[in-house]
Amino acid sequence: MTPELEFVFKVHLNLGDRMKLGPIPTGGDRGFVAVTGGEIEGPRLNGRVVPESGGDWPNIRPDGVVAFNAHYMLEASDGTLIYIRNKGFRHAPPETAKRMESLEPVDPSDYYFRVAPVFEAPVGPHDWLNRTVFIGTADRRKGYTIFYYYAVL
Repeated sequence: MTPELEFVFKVHLNLGDRMKLGPIPTGGDRGFVAVTGGEIEGPRLNGRVVPESGGDWPNIRPDGVVAFNAHYMLEASDGTLIYIRNKGFRHAPPETAKRMESLEPVDPSDYYFRVAPVFEAPVGPHDWLNRTVFIGTADRRKGYTIFYYYAVL
């Protein structure tokens, strides 16, 4: 049986300054970027990203792959708080990666950026997030990233 995808919402995630430390003992560098806010819009969820509620701690690996590990809070339009843990990978050809590192605009078709979020929502109208598998794509920009989330049916 081949699964299908249903677009459920997008998140415009505003980001603070990107920081990097390293090299770290496990290889590569460790990054950090704070979540400063954002908006959620879609057919199944609308609301906002709670400012200063978390961030991403990526591992920038020696092979050029960025392994994301983000945690932050969403707030649905009805006021429900929802925790998101978003893990995934981004990689690109060396020239594209260099442009991205300098925060130049790069077309999303020129790099791979996929995530697999997991949500924790309280019992109620948004608890479908707790029992659904999701995948996402992303469009990285200078001060923000737009994530497009799909439910796996």
